[in-house]
Amino acid sequence: MPEFKNVTIVKKANVYFDGKVTSRTVEFADGSQKTLGIMLPGEYEFNTADKEIMEIMAGELEVLLPGAAGWKTIHGGESFEVPAHSKFSLKIRSLTDYCCSFLK
Repeated sequence: MPEFKNVTIVKKANVYFDGKVTSRTVEFADGSQKTLGIMLPGEYEFNTADKEIMEIMAGELEVLLPGAAGWKTIHGGESFEVPAHSKFSLKIRSLTDYCCSFLK
């Protein structure tokens, strides 16, 4: 889906890792949320409470998911899932545009 309709955008940015990862929250009428953001090259570790689907619109990264034997390369146009209540690590190789969906 290239666009969202009938949503609320939270103006305040979510800023992590000294501004190297930023996003904005998109709220839907059904109460669900997504974030749209940009990640600059670097290595990051995230914690999640909810299950997440990370859609990568552009860029390249490597992800280390819980229980995985090794890193997996993800390119623009691909996605990956993160289980609820877990940590995952990212190695961002080039400026990465993403959409993160939070699943309750």
